[in-house]
Amino acid sequence: MPLPQHSAATTMRRPVQYGQRPAPRPAMNAGYPAPRLPVAAPMAQRPAGERPSPRPVSFLTVAEVAAIMRVSKMTVYRLVHGGEMAAVRVGRSFRVPETAVREYLSEARTDVA
Repeated sequence: MPLPQHSAATTMRRPVQYGQRPAPRPAMNAGYPAPRLPVAAPMAQRPAGERPSPRPVSFLTVAEVAAIMRVSKMTVYRLVHGGEMAAVRVGRSFRVPETAVREYLSEARTDVA
């Protein structure tokens, strides 16, 4: 069975004149229902006493840690890569938890007599 032939006049859009709005384009999924997203299964319910309390963790950028410690960013990168300061890699950058900065500073103190 041959396919119906369309003339070039029906497939080409008319050029828009100055001051006129272009004709609206048909929707991408015209005539089809919207896609349904998967629904996560409900989590197992535990009694209120057994639920862990959420602890907010705040992260600092390398530049913020360097400003707090008054050192260069390169020094912070050396500490992170050397394993002396904990950090999390997010994409191509590092985020340092505030607790890791506090721990490093408390361990790095020296008493001068």
